[in-house]
Amino acid sequence: MPETIPDLMRHAASAYGGREFLRFPDASLTFAEADARSDRLAGALADKGVRPGDRVAIMMDNVPGWPLTWLATLKAGAVTVPVNVRYRAADLAHVLRDSGAVATVTTAGHASRVPGTAHLFDALDDGGHRAPAFHAKPDDVTNFQYTSGTTGFPKACMLTHDYWLRTARVVADQVRLRDDDVIMIAQAYSYLDPQWVTVLALLGGVPLVVLPRFSASGFWASARRHGATLTYVLGTMPLLMHKQPPHPHDRDHRMRVVLCSGIQPDLHAAFEERWGAPWRELYGSTESGADLVMPLDADDTVGTGAMGLAPPGKEVRLDPETGEILVRGVPMMKGYWNHPEATAHAFRGGWYHTGDLGVRDERGHLRHAGRIKDMVRRGGENISCAEVERVLAGHPAVLSAALVPIPDDLFGELPKAFVQLRPGHEPTAGTAMSVADHARERLAGFKVPAYVEFVAEFPLTPSARIEKRHLLGLRRDQRAAPAIHVERESR
Repeated sequence: MPETIPDLMRHAASAYGGREFLRFPDASLTFAEADARSDRLAGALADKGVRPGDRVAIMMDNVPGWPLTWLATLKAGAVTVPVNVRYRAADLAHVLRDSGAVATVTTAGHASRVPGTAHLFDALDDGGHRAPAFHAKPDDVTNFQYTSGTTGFPKACMLTHDYWLRTARVVADQVRLRDDDVIMIAQAYSYLDPQWVTVLALLGGVPLVVLPRFSASGFWASARRHGATLTYVLGTMPLLMHKQPPHPHDRDHRMRVVLCSGIQPDLHAAFEERWGAPWRELYGSTESGADLVMPLDADDTVGTGAMGLAPPGKEVRLDPETGEILVRGVPMMKGYWNHPEATAHAFRGGWYHTGDLGVRDERGHLRHAGRIKDMVRRGGENISCAEVERVLAGHPAVLSAALVPIPDDLFGELPKAFVQLRPGHEPTAGTAMSVADHARERLAGFKVPAYVEFVAEFPLTPSARIEKRHLLGLRRDQRAAPAIHVERESR
């Protein structure tokens, strides 16, 4: 069995050749074509000066150039830095600076926003280039995959070939991958999921349908049109689909299993009844890959909130004092790039500390019971509180800021900013909107606070840090003004 992604790509090209591999709205590539194209792109990267170990950022929408450039970067021995196209000045600059990217592969529509690095375009002429003679090892790093982690600014998880292949194999076993399967994905390629799904398609020699973006009203129509049998959804996607009016063709599809992280227990049975397919939990993280999986035939767990059991190679337990979910085994990241202290803290005691709380039922299944991370999870997006707070503090009217999650029926959580103003600034709606616009110009839209509340002063810990757990219960005399809704975009 191939042990690296380039070897798996070559194996798939040899074994499945003319079968369809990648299907986009206006393009389709066979396994053989993707292998040849990514070979030439790897040669083009090398000819542009990219060397093994260099970091190459990819900033594109869901277009064929994304997975082809990922494969090409790995064939060149370089490390991919996925970049969310929704990033703005502050978060984009942080990722490019922190990773040390030597080049950014992007499209003309995004190139003007990329600072301080050479631009390579996905339309780069790949003709006549030969792939460099580089032979990867399973433990070589493939990705600097940025995540909010448990504290501080987004950090790069160093992911390896072994990480991706093990993750895909766990899922292949969970869904009992078949020769006639068709996988469909709607998340942006810069996120973790389309990448392991690509490896899953390579493992099985089956097509991967890549939608341009998620559409609640169009998701099941796309599934019918493409004959999809497997998909993965998360965050607000299930609830947004459930809120769509029932359709007479809701069950008219080939979907045989929907994988989902965070299935809402009280709606689980309704999802299965409406769309006529089992929904199964897949729990994990960027740091640790797949940690808990629910078997395909576990019908008796529907609606219980159970997240399944650890797959082979993984151990999962609860911290006896805090109830935090702890994980060890493989797959697992090599650590956080440039953050040895954070890596040591995350793996203290030999276990990866997920920041999630859990409880175990009588059958041994874990259920999610909250989080202890300093972050907000808005739908499927992780938001680092520290990152947003630093941007808010850059506004001339802001003395100090704190970001906390508040419950939301649609997104699960929304970011709310508590702001202490500098003397001479008034806690008005106009000031709140100015603070939000300041963030909107510098951060991806999902990171911008949905609400701003001004405080006279912050409650502090003995070490003079803001005591966030008391913010939502501030007394009236501690509030400078009621919370102000500052979202400009439709939810």
